[in-house]
Amino acid sequence: MTLLRDEDLAAAFDHAARGYDALVAANPGYHAHLRRSARRLGLPRRGGGLRVLDLGCGTGASTAALAAVLPDARITAVDASAGMLERAAAKAWPDGVTFVRASAEGLAEAGVEGPFDAVFAAYLFRNVSDPDAVLATVRELLAPGGRLGVHEYTLGGRRADRAVWTLVCRGIVQPAATALGDAGLYRHLWRSVVEFDTAGRFADRLRTAGFEAVRTLPLPGWQTGITHTFVGRRPRTESEDEG
Repeated sequence: MTLLRDEDLAAAFDHAARGYDALVAANPGYHAHLRRSARRLGLPRRGGGLRVLDLGCGTGASTAALAAVLPDARITAVDASAGMLERAAAKAWPDGVTFVRASAEGLAEAGVEGPFDAVFAAYLFRNVSDPDAVLATVRELLAPGGRLGVHEYTLGGRRADRAVWTLVCRGIVQPAATALGDAGLYRHLWRSVVEFDTAGRFADRLRTAGFEAVRTLPLPGWQTGITHTFVGRRPRTESEDEG
């Protein structure tokens, strides 16, 4: 199958929204890993006075992680899938959390404007048609010195990493998704990971996009070598950017 993109991918997520939370709940460490990645942003003061963009929020798992780590932040959560966003917005949230329907490529048209103190993107970049263009948009939305956190399936490069990923997808995830009628989306999931950047390549992509202090941090458990946190920041001054 070809990878799903844009409207086709949003439609697939719309259909899968009803069973999505149940599937991710069966993934050991899924929510704890998101909270770990949110903490790795290193934002101070429980997020008090800070604006955070949750880009590609899905049904709100990443939003919940941010709200748990940064309870005093103002969080704008964005997703292109109406079905996923409806599920997210129906949950109980602190007053500082708002939801906006928009694609990662269409934030300005949806009225999403910076500056943000941080942008968090979980399981997003391998799903967009042009990750470099989205990174450029994110960089412009960040305040000088603002931080980017990416939580993504990015294989470490060993044969074992791909083998474990394939075993989990074909032995567990895809059979469960097929029973729910969402086989196409989860075939896309497997392929989108094996065809996307390795962890090292994605870190280089962030540096090329103009982010500094880029770090690649592993996650524990079965996802070691499969899922990583990437953190970086927009330079504080133009001279830093040019240097």
